[in-house]
Amino acid sequence: MLIRTWNVFHGNAVPPGRRAFLQEMVRLVTEDGPDVVCLQELPVWSLARLEAWTGMRCFGAVAARPPRVSPELGRALTGLHSGLLRSAITGQANAILLSRALRPFGSDTIVLNPRGFRRLQCDRLALDRRARLAWGKERRVCQAVRFEVGGRCVTVANTHVSSVRDLRCKDAELLRAAAFADAFAEPGDVLMLAGDLNVRRETSTALKALAGPEWGFDEAIPWIDQILVRGAQAIPAQPWPEERRRVNGRLLSDHAPVERTIE
Repeated sequence: MLIRTWNVFHGNAVPPGRRAFLQEMVRLVTEDGPDVVCLQELPVWSLARLEAWTGMRCFGAVAARPPRVSPELGRALTGLHSGLLRSAITGQANAILLSRALRPFGSDTIVLNPRGFRRLQCDRLALDRRARLAWGKERRVCQAVRFEVGGRCVTVANTHVSSVRDLRCKDAELLRAAAFADAFAEPGDVLMLAGDLNVRRETSTALKALAGPEWGFDEAIPWIDQILVRGAQAIPAQPWPEERRRVNGRLLSDHAPVERTIE
């Protein structure tokens, strides 16, 4: 089973310009028939188009809603200069894409940084007012889908952890995402936690904990985009080289896709 994760940067190239390349990016990461693709930083309008672009089943999760603008109007306005406006008008979403050969059982979503959770963690961590406000600036979610493949039941969770400065906030969200995925999965499931985790294994206490005996995930790679696996053998995750995501001389996204084969 081949799984990929990619933060698509709202379809922007590096450096960002007026035009976005979201459709080209989505087709690039799905054209060779992966089983599962987890996407982050999608404009909300794109959720309605992913199945047509890819032929895969789409499970979308809106993280930040467009500000009093319809998704299509947001798309039109952002098209005036995609690199400048990004999510300001289109909102932000994640998606899990499944091959049509897989049989899904269900899906669910959780908010990673709701007000009550932030309040408890901010008090515990003694964060100052600036840090508290920064953490609540953008809503983040984790979504999960459960499906069957080759007689095995698999749960995949896709998330995009906050980009706040304080590493402890990110670690708190990551553990919340892992707890949600673990609770959504059934006993005996292969469990995968994928996405833009915005932390690195060298400094994250959460990643160290997830690789420990209590959680049972395998070790993270030295990257912020991860595919963590529990309950199955897997080839180590690999980021794509730059040339693989370069199209007509443009480097697509400020993140590389990361892929992993589950045996």
